[in-house]
Amino acid sequence: MARSVRDYDESDVRVRPGRRGSRPRTKERPAHREAVPGRVVTVDRGRYTTLVDEDGLPRVVLAMRARELGRKGIVVGDRVALVGDVSGADGSLARIVRVEPRSTVLRRTADDTDPVERVVVANADQLVVVSALADPEPRPRLIDRCLVAAYDADMDPLLVLTKADLTDPAPFLAQYAPLSVPHVVVARRDGGVDGLDAVREALAGRTSVLVGHSGVGKSTLVNALVPAAGRATGVVNDVTGRGRHTSTSAVALALPDDVGWVVDTPGIRSFGLAHVDPERIVHHFPDLEPGTADCPRGCSHDEEECALDAWVEGGNAGAAGPSRLESLRRLLRTRTSAAGD
Repeated sequence: MARSVRDYDESDVRVRPGRRGSRPRTKERPAHREAVPGRVVTVDRGRYTTLVDEDGLPRVVLAMRARELGRKGIVVGDRVALVGDVSGADGSLARIVRVEPRSTVLRRTADDTDPVERVVVANADQLVVVSALADPEPRPRLIDRCLVAAYDADMDPLLVLTKADLTDPAPFLAQYAPLSVPHVVVARRDGGVDGLDAVREALAGRTSVLVGHSGVGKSTLVNALVPAAGRATGVVNDVTGRGRHTSTSAVALALPDDVGWVVDTPGIRSFGLAHVDPERIVHHFPDLEPGTADCPRGCSHDEEECALDAWVEGGNAGAAGPSRLESLRRLLRTRTSAAGD
């Protein structure tokens, strides 16, 4: 009878307990100096689609996590080092052997009591909060939570309001005037997007992650910005007023002419902030932060003993002080309110 032949690897070797092998164990890992740099653009069930750019010729390389990385998480936006077959040919599979240090990390939790942080995206420098002005109705509390997450991650926030053809954006924008959040207003015109040039200008030179609840027109916006993206779009349910989830996973896309990157994420219905230190929120109000020096220990900055009231009444925060203080407290309350709308 013919004997079957197969390739053997290190898992076929067994060493008897108590006997020394010829090669002592070591915790040292290979340096992989020949590894090729890449950027993770999608993640799907343990497979990582990366973009490798060598000699100005970008190519897509599918990869898996190397065993030596253990349980280290890899997310969209990560800059990684790859070895093995990095040709990008059909059927090829490289290995990710290193995740480079992250410049920023956008996190969220399921709710405000969940101790488990979920990394949404790495190495983005701008958080674009997309909200429809109507159909579906805007959800200010969810928007506030996204702003808090942006401040906590040291990312610049940008508010993009869609469907301005359905209603006047001025009343809604008035709520955010004291926060000085940059904004862009877009509308649907003859099958296109009016205001797209302003969005492009705001995204130029940045790595921006787009977040928003379902049905706000996020995928429509991405398709207009990156025509080859082909992101699925949906409609809003007439009964519930909610959109249907059309994007099922995050994907990083290069803007035309290499002017920047956008990361489209699935629609969200909640944004937990259990991981956020309230003091980091205060840090993003430099006109108010010095006034906290006289606050009692453990001050929530939203109580009678808070020193910020006297600081603002003394004119230390300028003419906009009262509205800025109310905006700060609104965000601090957001940190401890319901995670949804």
